[in-house]
Amino acid sequence: MNETIEAIETAEADIFEKVMNGVSTAISATSNALYSYILIILLVAAGLYFTIRTKFAPFRLFGAQIKAVMEKPSDGKSVSSFQALMVSTASRVGTGNIVGVSTALCLGGFGSVFWMWMIAIIGSASAFIESTLAQIYKRRGPEGSYGGPAYYIETALKCRPLAVMFSVFLILTYGFGFNMLASYNLQSTFSAYSFYDPTITPWIIGLIVAAAVFYCLVGGGSRVIKATSFLVPVMGVAYILVSLIIIILNITSLPAVFARIFTEAFDLQAIFGGFGGSCVMYGIKRGLFSNEAGVGSAPNASASAEVSHPAKQGLVQVLSVFIDTILVCSATAFMCMCSGVEPSEKLSGAPYVQAALSENLGSFGPIFITVAMILFAFTTLLGNLFYVDKCLIHINKKQPSKKFMLGYRIVASLVILVGAGMSAGLLWDIADVLMGGMTLINIPVIIILGKYSLRALNDYEKQRKEGKEPVFHAKDIELPDEVDYWQ
Repeated sequence: MNETIEAIETAEADIFEKVMNGVSTAISATSNALYSYILIILLVAAGLYFTIRTKFAPFRLFGAQIKAVMEKPSDGKSVSSFQALMVSTASRVGTGNIVGVSTALCLGGFGSVFWMWMIAIIGSASAFIESTLAQIYKRRGPEGSYGGPAYYIETALKCRPLAVMFSVFLILTYGFGFNMLASYNLQSTFSAYSFYDPTITPWIIGLIVAAAVFYCLVGGGSRVIKATSFLVPVMGVAYILVSLIIIILNITSLPAVFARIFTEAFDLQAIFGGFGGSCVMYGIKRGLFSNEAGVGSAPNASASAEVSHPAKQGLVQVLSVFIDTILVCSATAFMCMCSGVEPSEKLSGAPYVQAALSENLGSFGPIFITVAMILFAFTTLLGNLFYVDKCLIHINKKQPSKKFMLGYRIVASLVILVGAGMSAGLLWDIADVLMGGMTLINIPVIIILGKYSLRALNDYEKQRKEGKEPVFHAKDIELPDEVDYWQ
């Protein structure tokens, strides 16, 4: 009898394993298809189109970006441009800036760094368009303004089903895919320590992180904004300073590093010989995962800011893309590439960064990366769930009940716990596929509606040339839709 039960249990385990392997294979194939062809064409085409249509505004108006981010709300209480920037940067600047970059270097080579830069530079114009649209179509709520792609899709395109679909994708992407991955990446940094037990430690760390996130969530959106506004600048500055120290210590290796980046980036035989594992695909995948330009996430934070003109917040979000990729991702990349530690598939993820820091800073290196990952992951988790909150309001057409929100926050915290114990490859593929779904909806939408952002940009620049402080009115761009603000 016992032998029969054991045989049944073994058979069930085998079936479960085969099903999971099949699901994993299907998700991986979908991810490769999206990023090998569809998304590359869509993102590059949209980015180039908006870069030309804005007359290279992300670069021309760098001074205006700095000025806009320093602007204070008129009432002194609403969400400022800087706070909105920190929430979006909290989501952008996360574990992907450390583990994602390391993975790209280990699996795609040094050339992937070049393609990360390209997706950020090209995508910055898309970030301007989507965030300006979010400001134009933002809604008025009891705690201030809110909005995002779901709202400009519903209001401007009059297509609530598509808007709801986008909201569902965002909830799945940020509430599940990205947060499970962030939790896994955080706990993986502890694998360098002797106390790490792969069967127990991930769950303990996951439980601690889930409890800390739940504590912040029950404080509401204001606590999320306050936490990220404080942590993001501190974390970013410290991380860049340490990376600069390592680069300076290895300054003589920089010419060889740059040469290798450009050599591998344009090694056509290697790229087209196996595009699915090439530097181009890994650079675009990890670059998009990190800076999220055109994905439709940052506009949810942009809509919460109080500014006198929508174009100001669009320019602020361009700055967020540059901070994320050109500064923080590059800091990780050069810190690793200058260290003398050669990337390999075995070191993929946190171990490569830890090995690079250990080579130059000794025992302090892994400790610093662990602390950085804790801060990066924690602010990412909070920033992601801030976005989810806004989409739940959209689907429900109002703020959900307190009981529902408590249940959702418990589930969101449990997801973080589960993610800590899952497999890295599957989590990366899930996150990439879900993010791809958001992008496939958002990019065509902003191409259709981008004319209003372009008109807003022209209006903004016209007022600046006249020596005025730009102030926006919907009628000035012939906006055909009723909006809560700008009347």
